[in-house]
Amino acid sequence: MLDHDVGAVLAAYPTIHAACRRRDVRDPRSGRRISTHLAGLLEHLDPVAPIAVGDLAERLGVTPATASLQLSRLGRLRLITRTRDERDARRVQLRLTDAGARVREARTLLDPERVRAVLPRLPAPDREAVVAGLRLLAGAAGQIPEASPSRSRRTPER
Repeated sequence: MLDHDVGAVLAAYPTIHAACRRRDVRDPRSGRRISTHLAGLLEHLDPVAPIAVGDLAERLGVTPATASLQLSRLGRLRLITRTRDERDARRVQLRLTDAGARVREARTLLDPERVRAVLPRLPAPDREAVVAGLRLLAGAAGQIPEASPSRSRRTPER
């Protein structure tokens, strides 16, 4: 029985993801679009605690030169700031701007508008069952230590 349920989840998820995945992210204030890839880099940055370019590159598994190309785009969009490290001027420190923090918060794996378009296609009782089931599945998934959410705001509400 459990293998059948696993198969059902594995079969359903790709269809849901393909139909509802976010294609880009918008700054809630300016409406400017940014790719999901660039928006994903913002997940590793903070408005207060800086991170060095080299440390970010290591975290991402890329070279500092590769990271710098992406960071240049984020800088042109004014989503990050770059400052020299006070103790070591060779190191560049990165921080999110207010706009970068807004974009990071607006980023979700699924596009809310696409989900909003899908849910009314279900009769109300089925829609309620789907939402309740997803909350239960997410709650159980959150109990797996390696799978704890990176940001608590993504925890499903009850």
